[in-house]
Amino acid sequence: MSDTLSFSSLPLQAALLDNLASLGYEQMTPIQAAALPVILQQRDLIAQAKTGSGKTAAFGLGLLNKLNPTYFAVQGLVICPTRELADQVANELRRLARRIENVKIVTLTGGIPMRPQIASLEFGAHIVVGTPGRLIDHISRGTLRLNAIQTLVLDEADRMVDMGFYDDIYDIAAACSPRRQTLLFSATYPDDIRAASEQLLNQPEEIQVEVQHSANQIQQWFFQTTPEQRNAAVGRLLQHYQPASSIAFCNTKIHCRELTEELHAQGISALALHGDMEQRDRDEVLIRFANQSCSVLVATDVAARGLDIQNLGAVINVDVSKDSEVHIHRIGRSGRAGEQGLALTLVTPGEKKWVRNIEEYSGEQAQWLELDSLDINNDAPLQAPMMTLCIQAGKKDKMRPGDLLGALCADLGLQKAQVGKINVGDFVTFVAIERSIAEDTLERLSRTQIKGRQFRMRMVG
Repeated sequence: MSDTLSFSSLPLQAALLDNLASLGYEQMTPIQAAALPVILQQRDLIAQAKTGSGKTAAFGLGLLNKLNPTYFAVQGLVICPTRELADQVANELRRLARRIENVKIVTLTGGIPMRPQIASLEFGAHIVVGTPGRLIDHISRGTLRLNAIQTLVLDEADRMVDMGFYDDIYDIAAACSPRRQTLLFSATYPDDIRAASEQLLNQPEEIQVEVQHSANQIQQWFFQTTPEQRNAAVGRLLQHYQPASSIAFCNTKIHCRELTEELHAQGISALALHGDMEQRDRDEVLIRFANQSCSVLVATDVAARGLDIQNLGAVINVDVSKDSEVHIHRIGRSGRAGEQGLALTLVTPGEKKWVRNIEEYSGEQAQWLELDSLDINNDAPLQAPMMTLCIQAGKKDKMRPGDLLGALCADLGLQKAQVGKINVGDFVTFVAIERSIAEDTLERLSRTQIKGRQFRMRMVG
């Protein structure tokens, strides 16, 4: 391993280095190697890097390295475009901070009550991770004070500007200490982000990490179709390639809903994810997809932004993106962690100009296949291997994953392999159960006591 790519080559606290070793972080990713030396010099930074590149650890280590845990004031602030990304960032920061005692990280996002967030802030927080709207709410109420901020991070700044948060970001930055360090991370770097950076950052260093994916890492095929046949063609691709999990990207919310209905009619397990959904419904969809209770996530780009979904079998571009860079980010969700990826793109005659743009952007010729050449297996509908059970009890009821696993395995006699992911929320718990026994398990568990109590429960799919 090159010493220059080793975390130990950096002036990081011993506690952080020990924790990185215990987490198996041996070598820096390209974004970490480029950004961390700049961040540790306390310089402002603009970094162009995509989700999944290791950027959270890059700014997270910078935040934590200069944190003073004995001083109970908000010293670091990370602004994210979505609740899902904020939750992911906060969890990663907690993992990185494990060996530093008494570090408190608070998440402030919309879609959940204010009162528990206010209580968390009253007890003191060192780092806050939040979405723009909710951060503004807390600043205006006086429940969040940012005068002691050492580091401000704008994560996925391009998406926040796309979503109309520019004024909020500027107001939040204005509430921060003027002596702060500001780090801006963006997958793309359009003119509006460049303009924003001039107002928010002080003589920033600029770095760019290659956003292309190697040709041998992702197998990519293009298929010609018609607008009328497009949705049926998605089913054909799924039946031929049989991916265990896939994201199907549509350009509009209406198309998301239509395609999901079409896939259901074909016996394929699919769920839609788009901007019109309530936060609670979004959370449930993502849990069901992550725990293998749903095979296909049908999503718009904005809705899927910031989702770090591992082990994705395929990406299907149901509509061609008009932005070549967005296309590259879409397909980059497959083929992570050294795995071979699969990207399938449906193209109508009117979309061929966008494919030519993708070819020019990537420097690679599009590889075409005929839909009619694909074998399909109608006897094997893409039903997800698991189903999700929702129990009306959570952290507020002192529910823990071990309690539920004990009830399922010790009391009901299930094998551990028949129980999937367990997600314990504040008020509800989701558990994935092998599909063949799910209904029977629901019926038996509803009559079983967990922690000496019986709870209401239902199957959500």
